[in-house]
Parts: sequence; C-alpha cells; structure tokens
Amino acid sequence: MSADRAAVAAAMAGAAAAWLRSLTPEQVAVARFGSPLTPEAETERLKWFYTPTDHGGLAIHDQTPHQQSLAMQLVASGLSEAGFATVATVMGLENILDQVEGWQVHWGRERGRDPGLYWLRIFGRPGEAVWAWRFGGHHISLNNLIVAGRVVSTTPCFVGADPAETALLGESLRPLHGLEHAARQLVSSFGADQRRAALLHERAVSDIVSGNRPTVADGDTMMHMQDLWRARFADPTLDKLVDDIDRRAEDGSGYTARDHEAVSISVPPQGLSARYMGADQRAGLRQLLALYTGRAPTRLADAYAVHYAAEPVLDEVYFSWAGSIDVGEPHYYRIQGPTVLIEYDNTQRGANHAHSVWRDPISDFGLDVLAEHRARSAH
Repeated sequence: MSADRAAVAAAMAGAAAAWLRSLTPEQVAVARFGSPLTPEAETERLKWFYTPTDHGGLAIHDQTPHQQSLAMQLVASGLSEAGFATVATVMGLENILDQVEGWQVHWGRERGRDPGLYWLRIFGRPGEAVWAWRFGGHHISLNNLIVAGRVVSTTPCFVGADPAETALLGESLRPLHGLEHAARQLVSSFGADQRRAALLHERAVSDIVSGNRPTVADGDTMMHMQDLWRARFADPTLDKLVDDIDRRAEDGSGYTARDHEAVSISVPPQGLSARYMGADQRAGLRQLLALYTGRAPTRLADAYAVHYAAEPVLDEVYFSWAGSIDVGEPHYYRIQGPTVLIEYDNTQRGANHAHSVWRDPISDFGLDVLAEHRARSAH
C-alpha cells in the first residue's frame, strides 16, 4: 500500500508542477496557497463545498486551453478512469441544468450554471514534505493531502448530479445510477427483521447529513442550505432564493427537528451491521463500498478492496436507509464504520437531484497524519 501511495503521489506532484509552470505569476498568486502546515492555509484547506459557490483557487474558465488541459491532468491523477469520467460528466451537466432552469439562475455572476466554474488550488509546493491540492465546483469536491511523498488522504470526496437522470437519444444519462442501483438491490434483499434494523426513517432526509463540515461527530444533524456557501449573498434576492430552496426541500421531506435528530450521525452507527448479513448481502455491500472507494486511483482502490475483503473489517460496517425503496421516490442511505462514512441522497427536484459523499471520520483531510507529522517535527 505504501508503494502504491508513493506512486500516486509522484504522479500528482508531476501533474501539479506542470500546471503551475504553465501559469502566469498573476495566476499562480490565485492558484497556490501556503503550506498546509501554516494555520492560514490549513483554515482555507478545510473549507470545502458542493454548492455553486466560490470554492477557492483558479477557475477553469480563467485558464487558457493548454492550462485547462494540464489542470484536468492533475484532476485525473487523483481519480480512477471511471472516477474521472464521472467527474467530467458532472461538470458538463451544468449546461443541462442551465436549460432545465430556463437559463435564469445567475447566483450573482455572469452565468449561474457554468462548466468553467470549477476551481483548482495547490497548498504548498508539489514535492515538498507536506502539500495538498483541491478541486471543486458545483457537485464536485476532491481533497488530497500528500505527506512524505505518500498520498495520505483523498477525502472528503463529493460527487453529485443534477439532473440525476436526463434523456439522451435512445437512452438516458445517469452518472450516479450505479450508486443508487446497488444500494437499492442490497436493501431489497433484506428480510423483515433486517429491514427494520436498517431503516433510519420512513421518509428521506433532504440532503446528506454531514454537509460540508470539515469533521463529523456524534450527534451531527443535517446542515441547511444557508450554511453550505462560502459567504452569505449581499443581494437579498439571492439570499431569498437560498431560503426558498431550503424551505421547499424541508417541506418535501416533512422533517421536524425531532426527525433530523433521528437520522443524525451517531457513534456507534445506526443501521444493520454487516455481521447480520448473509454471504450474498455482504458481497453486495462490498460492491457498493467499491463504487465509492473506486473513485480513487486504481492502485489505491485495489488496496481498499483488499481491506474490506477482510471479514472482521466488514463486520464493523453498518448500512442504513431512509425513505422509499421504489425507483423514482425520494431516498437516502448511509454506510458507516470506524474509517468510512458514505452518504447518498436523491430527494430534490422530484427525486432527480443526487448527492454522494465518501468520507473517513478519522482521516478526512489527513488530519490524523498531519498531527503526527507536526508532533514528530516538534521533537
């Protein structure tokens, strides 16, 4: 695993250095932030978003075509082939969403739904003992930390899709369909007692519960739309738009404060432990886990698959579901274990707007490894 993490880190460093070399001094000043070892940079690095807000860094549409290519090569270095294809597709969905919304949503900028508004930022210098990079925009957030020449964290990793399904000629485009289909197959296989154990709530919560918190903890409840942006809008009409989106989502879910408490993040996890699943169900859970860890470069994804192949490791993983299991109805699911937190929801826009996130409660942003690095350096 160590050699694999080093190989991926080397590829990231090469791609990041090539991108930075292509930029003008003015662009570098926007693209590069301080080392993750500095408090100012670490505060910025832990800010992540999945709303169409400024994610921080140099936007794709502020780069030349050659620079854009180099930027996407860095993005690809942090993903598997399938992961990169999914991310690129989600970026392109901004054009479709613009049409769905009648080309009217602007979010206080020249174009509200813009496939060029995805931001890339480097923290520190590629190849240093500690450096990091982040890529994000609407429905995408990729966060990577490299320490001592090894990738130590690739989470939080968020991928969403709006619309979740849209018509193509003769078929449909569904970037996150695999995540939904595999989970529905798993929950549909449960017997009555298993389903009771797995059921979080009869109705689906309207968004992922962990939100864009830098860390997750026992008792965390769903963050509301107003808190998912870099800053409040100066334009009162945009502030009202955010309020209205949140109100409609809450009205659609029918949730009260008590309902939100019922589906809060909990330690130990709620749901059905894999130890109470049959062999085929355990295989289905492993397949579902792999659809998330499979976003990582193949060498890392393979190591995750080996990790979850161990029976005692899988025993500590819980699966839970909220909402209907019928196709096209609002639903939410969660997978939680000591080093994994996965959430998926498809509730908004008539259950045609999906969010998915893969997190590590212990090592999101590599905070555990970074703390160890600081402690060693202090001696």
